[in-house]
Amino acid sequence: MKKRHEQKLIILSIGLMMAFSIPISLLFNSEKNVFGYPMILIYLFVVWMISIIISFIIVKRYDE
Repeated sequence: MKKRHEQKLIILSIGLMMAFSIPISLLFNSEKNVFGYPMILIYLFVVWMISIIISFIIVKRYDE
């Protein structure tokens, strides 16, 4: 894997650390429900799912 693609994964990791930090996560801690689930759970699982998809695309596309 080239250095450029490793840098993309590092940027993704830094973005995830920021997205999962307590101040950002607590922005979604409200009484609202989406399909019966608290908003914070929806936020955490959506960010997690998006990160898996992005990392899969980076690794699959640029695996050499």
